[in-house]
Amino acid sequence: MKAFLTVIGKDKVGIVAAISDELFKLNVNIVDITQTIMDDFLTMVVMVDLEKSPKSFDEIKKALKERGEAIGVEAKIQREEIFNKMHRI
Repeated sequence: MKAFLTVIGKDKVGIVAAISDELFKLNVNIVDITQTIMDDFLTMVVMVDLEKSPKSFDEIKKALKERGEAIGVEAKIQREEIFNKMHRI
């Protein structure tokens, strides 16, 4: 299953490293990543593949939320089908 992870927060050193480290620990593969800095705020969107993770979606969601909070950013993950339905015109 693929999902989209969004990370938003005040830019600082180590955000990408911390999030990618958590994905590594969860055995979640990064398929694509984009990021931008807008007025000192980082906005990052990551497409991930959850197929090989031994963790449930809810466990992954909780771990990423907690890691985000620990570094001062908001990290939210949505299943691809939900993300696509929300962004259709």
